[in-house]
Amino acid sequence: MLARLPGAPAGTKGISLFLVPKFLPDANGGVGARNGVKAGSIEHKMGIHGNATCVINLDGATGWLIGEPHKGLAAMFVMMNSARLGVGMQSLGLAEAAHQNAVAYARDRLQSRAPTGPALPDKPADPIIVHPDVRRMLMTSRAYTEAGRAFTTWTALLIDREHSHPDPAVREEADELMALLTPVVKAFITDNSFETTNLCLQVYGGHGYINEWGMDQFVRDARINMIYEGTNGIQALDLLGRKVLMDGGAKFGRFARLIEGFLKEHAGRGDLAEFTGPLAKLLADTATLTGEIGAKAKSDPNEVGAASVPYLRIVGHLAYAWMWARMAAVSAEKAADHFHAAKLATARFHFAWLLPEVEHQFRAARAGAGTLMALDAAQF
Repeated sequence: MLARLPGAPAGTKGISLFLVPKFLPDANGGVGARNGVKAGSIEHKMGIHGNATCVINLDGATGWLIGEPHKGLAAMFVMMNSARLGVGMQSLGLAEAAHQNAVAYARDRLQSRAPTGPALPDKPADPIIVHPDVRRMLMTSRAYTEAGRAFTTWTALLIDREHSHPDPAVREEADELMALLTPVVKAFITDNSFETTNLCLQVYGGHGYINEWGMDQFVRDARINMIYEGTNGIQALDLLGRKVLMDGGAKFGRFARLIEGFLKEHAGRGDLAEFTGPLAKLLADTATLTGEIGAKAKSDPNEVGAASVPYLRIVGHLAYAWMWARMAAVSAEKAADHFHAAKLATARFHFAWLLPEVEHQFRAARAGAGTLMALDAAQF
């Protein structure tokens, strides 16, 4: 439990962390008297039943200080940073489950005919997977999920290096990269998961809203992940305000140099130009945008808040574009293999259909705080 000690400083610098058990230990360390803490009521949440969050009532309860006085938030962030990564992984799992179900349904559901003529002339209709818009939805969920899986696998390796690598310099680099990318793992993946679970429900048409199919639960579960462990707007502020601008872009520079190294390594490969060209442009444009926001923020702090959400989307797309370019670099040399041919096709879809979102996000990030802050609160 987070609470304040008597005489604690105001604000977050005065919060301490306490352990408040249900039962007090007796003199022998066993279960003793009931502590003055009770669950007042269970919170009823959208689509989520049996959850453990509740209103806590305290009546003369006894608690034990954990860690140092007034350092409670720092202690909690050890848990919260891990939880942010866990929420991102949970969303990735929901997106994958929804995708697999949607693909199976699209292969089986017969409805109308393919635009190019009957795909299954012996059937009364064709499976809906022949339709371009159904393909768009399935390819979107596939591309976001596979990129997310590559991204989280790579960040998991960073965590291993941060904790276990014998070289202190490698541990420091991994620590800084994880600090930069943790809000991206949490926010970008959960945003994408909500989009893709919605699309996968849409593949089912009216069946998607029938509980027995189970797709509605994927959507509701994905929705709350955008709120868990800090809303995605808070994640975006953390990324831009604390992780990028606060150290003058040093952490972002480490990440950028990794991508630059990949681009330099594959500069002579013409078969990758369709991936490396857009990736190089996105990296350069993101660096330019970072400098612009930093300069504007010196005269108006609201500029950080105004640009932070589109900025996180841009960095997320930068990470995913790098992941897809790396996967394409491997698969292009093995394109005769069915698995790698599918990887290349998905990479091309990602760059053609999903990456262009950054054009909108760049314009939004540069739009500034003026129009956001123009109305008085009473005018809403």
